[in-house]
Amino acid sequence: MEVEGIPFKKTGYFSDLICDYLEGKETLLPFYDRPPRIDQFKEQIKAKQNFPETHRKVLYSVLKDQYKNVGISEDTKVNISLLKEASTFTVVTGHQLNLFTGPLYFLYKIISTINLTKELKLSNPENNFVPIYWMATEDHDFDEINYFNFRGKKLQWNKMASGAVGPLETDGLEAILEAFSNEMGNSINANRLKEWFAKAYLEHDNLTDATRFLANELFGEHGLVILDGNNAELKRLLLPYVKRDLLENASYKKVIATIDQLQALPENYGIQVNPREINYFYLVEGVRERLLERDGKYYINDTKIQFSQEEILAELEKYPERFSPNVITRPLYQEVILPNLCYIGGGGELAYWLELKDMFEEMKVPFPILLLRNSALVITGKQMEKLHRMNISLTDIFLKQNSLINKKIREISNIDIDFTPQKKHLEEQFKGLYELASQTDASFLGAVKAQEVKQLQGLDHLEKRLLKAQKRKLEDQVMRMTEIQNQLFPNKSLQERNLNFSELYLEYGERLIPRLMKALRPLSGDFSIVKMD
Repeated sequence: MEVEGIPFKKTGYFSDLICDYLEGKETLLPFYDRPPRIDQFKEQIKAKQNFPETHRKVLYSVLKDQYKNVGISEDTKVNISLLKEASTFTVVTGHQLNLFTGPLYFLYKIISTINLTKELKLSNPENNFVPIYWMATEDHDFDEINYFNFRGKKLQWNKMASGAVGPLETDGLEAILEAFSNEMGNSINANRLKEWFAKAYLEHDNLTDATRFLANELFGEHGLVILDGNNAELKRLLLPYVKRDLLENASYKKVIATIDQLQALPENYGIQVNPREINYFYLVEGVRERLLERDGKYYINDTKIQFSQEEILAELEKYPERFSPNVITRPLYQEVILPNLCYIGGGGELAYWLELKDMFEEMKVPFPILLLRNSALVITGKQMEKLHRMNISLTDIFLKQNSLINKKIREISNIDIDFTPQKKHLEEQFKGLYELASQTDASFLGAVKAQEVKQLQGLDHLEKRLLKAQKRKLEDQVMRMTEIQNQLFPNKSLQERNLNFSELYLEYGERLIPRLMKALRPLSGDFSIVKMD
């Protein structure tokens, strides 16, 4: 196995905001506390060292309860116990409850998190660091999670669903297992995948338990701790912050002010998410709807439920589990209940975290270090051989398909398709005409300019026609280039956003995760190209 890295900026798949954040651009410095470098974590530990002991006790108690019916590894058991100690801190990633993990980057998020805890232990041996996977059990976007892709097919769970996805019953997934099994065959690796799917979704009653089982099967031996934040005891720790949202719109005011600062930057980054006056949902069985306030009354969107101010505060005190953080306040909730140092997420996630620092300061909660998760392209030995034969570099393969084909056709063609010298020669000739026109009749300048534009356009047209003709002549090479790029970039997007881990597991089996853990370095700052043998 070999690993190469290329800068995220050179892939063409990451936003200017994220690339500038990774490069430490000065204009973004006000929007976070510390950059994601190993030397910054000692200061982050100091910032989080006053995490309340009472919160640790609640966290430990809840985790013990959530793991009571799970086959827990020794490393995970130790990590849960360590959370009681003041010298223990966490690194967190979060993800939706995608069917059978969804896209491949689910694995990369968790691997980044586990590997960072190992690096932190080496540089800070006096402390302990626990990797946490935060399950998005309260999310209600069922259509985003009810499928996974396998060999170009979308295996989709068709079910009527409303409210939070975590409690959803897993009925109807036998049909997905059957379709999945029919596609895979009966190899050892295929049978292992079938077993995981069956045990996760056919032997567990709801999506929360199924996802916990699967993530634990994949990463439990590495000490991963899986947390479901949809818990009354944990949410009781959030009560003071929910009250400030209900009574003062505190989160809204701070995030709106930060968005104004971001929009005032010359880079024109755009805004990832916008806050609401109240950044919590009301959550009961089958319902997760926005909380609204009008004229001192509180309403639950699209329902007949309403409260006076006194009633909503009483409801919060009695049933804290019914108040579900949205995208703005979930990060705050995470940092309130965990002794956390770092959040690891994708580009979209980090973009909205960069809107939140002032809100955290207002709430007097330390803001974590933000780290872009590892991204990777896994290339097999056979695919590498094909790239070498076609003289396609690892940078070339990230080009948009038309640009890749044009570049390589120009390189391999036996005639010169680049008309740049002719264009320069034409421009030199017209310089003389411009000089002549200015000396004789200035009104002639417009006609000269029009003729120059016309002739340059003519050369462009001829160049494109010649390139098109060469593509036809070299059709076999074009087809081979297109085929290999489509394999590596399904649907003309990153592999990690389309492939399910099962396709790689069929090939590499139990070697897959150890190899990825060895290949991916969370603080490398590069996009990883992993060449598997």
